[in-house]
Amino acid sequence: MVSTEHIVASFDRDLEAIQATIMRMGGLVEDAIAKSARALDARDPDLARSVREGDAAIDALDEQINEEAARIIAQRQPIATDLRTVLSVFRISSNLERIGDYAKNIAKRSEVILDHPPVDGTGASLRRMARQVELMLKDVLDAYIQRDADKALDVRERDLEVDQMYSALFREYLTFMMEDPRNITTCMHLHFMAKNIERMGDHATSIAEQVIYLVTGEMPEEDRPKQEHLPSDGAAG
Repeated sequence: MVSTEHIVASFDRDLEAIQATIMRMGGLVEDAIAKSARALDARDPDLARSVREGDAAIDALDEQINEEAARIIAQRQPIATDLRTVLSVFRISSNLERIGDYAKNIAKRSEVILDHPPVDGTGASLRRMARQVELMLKDVLDAYIQRDADKALDVRERDLEVDQMYSALFREYLTFMMEDPRNITTCMHLHFMAKNIERMGDHATSIAEQVIYLVTGEMPEEDRPKQEHLPSDGAAG
């Protein structure tokens, strides 16, 4: 007969393994954010292509995590905190997969605008915004591993900074387009990229809320701080 201690130890190993996979996936997504922004700033088509091609590995890990989490629920029938841990894996993986998709979309648009003249300073501005989201993601994954609700709450509040950066870039692109109609095509692509990065911040914030729920058993009661969004249909493009 299998001992209770053996069952518990085996379950703990399952949880550790799936959380290690989440961290591996998170590392790939962080790298994709950085590379997609750098590809734009440096106008590097090879780097942009590597981001697009690398998205398949992120998708594969998302599928692996979902399958493993479903197996754990079916076989282990976890309750209470253990169940929250497994459910959080589903949700965090889904958010990471979407961030990876946005990085891929930025890379695709980076390749497109190589056929158009650059607009001075815009690549560097987007890279700074992407760096902000990359740091949010790094910190929220640390908060997940450390079970640190306060650190997750800090990440959640930092999303407002990303919204403010997006609004500033939106106005900057409008100015460039009004000053010179030749900038319109490039700035439209840049706007969609900025919107993709803003959405990345939203997903990092959703992960932060999952961490808070995992640690405390409750979702944050207050609405997250948000700046009023400017008109845009720019999603995944």
